[in-house]
Amino acid sequence: MKLTQFVFRTLALSLLLTSAVAQAQITGTVTNKTTGKPAAGDAVVLVDVQAGMGEVAKATTDSGGRYKLSKPGGSSYLVRVTHQGATYFIGAPEGNEPGNISVYDVAAKVDGVVIDEDVVGVVETANGQLRVVERYAVHNSSMPPRTQWSPHSFEVVLPEEAAVDGASAQRPGRMLTTIKLDPGGPKGHYAFNFPIQPDDGEKSTLFQIEYTLPYSGGKFTFHPQVTLPARTVWVMLPKSMSFAAGAGSVFISSPQDPGFQTFVTKNAVPGKALEFTVTGTGAIPRDEQQAQGGQQSGSGQEAGGPGSQPGGGMGNPINTPDPLTKYKWWFITVIVL
Repeated sequence: MKLTQFVFRTLALSLLLTSAVAQAQITGTVTNKTTGKPAAGDAVVLVDVQAGMGEVAKATTDSGGRYKLSKPGGSSYLVRVTHQGATYFIGAPEGNEPGNISVYDVAAKVDGVVIDEDVVGVVETANGQLRVVERYAVHNSSMPPRTQWSPHSFEVVLPEEAAVDGASAQRPGRMLTTIKLDPGGPKGHYAFNFPIQPDDGEKSTLFQIEYTLPYSGGKFTFHPQVTLPARTVWVMLPKSMSFAAGAGSVFISSPQDPGFQTFVTKNAVPGKALEFTVTGTGAIPRDEQQAQGGQQSGSGQEAGGPGSQPGGGMGNPINTPDPLTKYKWWFITVIVL
């Protein structure tokens, strides 16, 4: 009898726990930081990271910006809210933690959006090719804060000979998201369909492109063009290679790390191309790769890659200690991969 009661109680408890997990609720408030008011009528979706970002629950915010979602099972989830076409993500909260989300009004062009640093990283030469990783830190200091988003939120100009190997973007303070670049207009022109959100403290929106260039002659001349005002444009390359600024371009040697060379120019503007030439062969040293291997926490694709969805701390002055430390492992990782 006692054994029967024990089994019954155990099964009952198991069913109650299973029901509790199955009926777990996520609640929160969506706030429009542009207006300072609740965001009413926004679509909120619970997406399952482990199921290819499949949608498992949906809701719409009420007049107070509140929403409620049922969270089935114990998988890994993100909460996605869409406001004026741009998307915003948070990790699904656990327990009774609220899932509050901030959104911003959207415009195709927003005042206060500038490139803080455009870093051209020449990471290695191999098999008659030059491998390059280019990374942009884009500040959005708009007031009131707004998100710049359109199918061409951020445009870049690469050398016409460039073969793009991959692209990614990172929201302020979030993880890296794989992105598909859209060709736009003349050869070498591409666009990111990715929102440029207002900065989160010192954290800005980051864009990265990996590409290769023909290098059979051991020489290549770059003509970088920025599509937004850029405070600085950096060039990084192995110690064994040579760098020469072109006519009308002023690049200053600014050593940041013993493992590679760095050159910088200030205040680049749209419509005015820069010029520099690299020659020789080399690669960023392997010991640099190992030294930076532990700095990759916080990287990786943002929970399975919402980058296909439309709309997903820089600024140290030049000559301060090692302002490019935050970039090194991005470039080094490309060699490892």
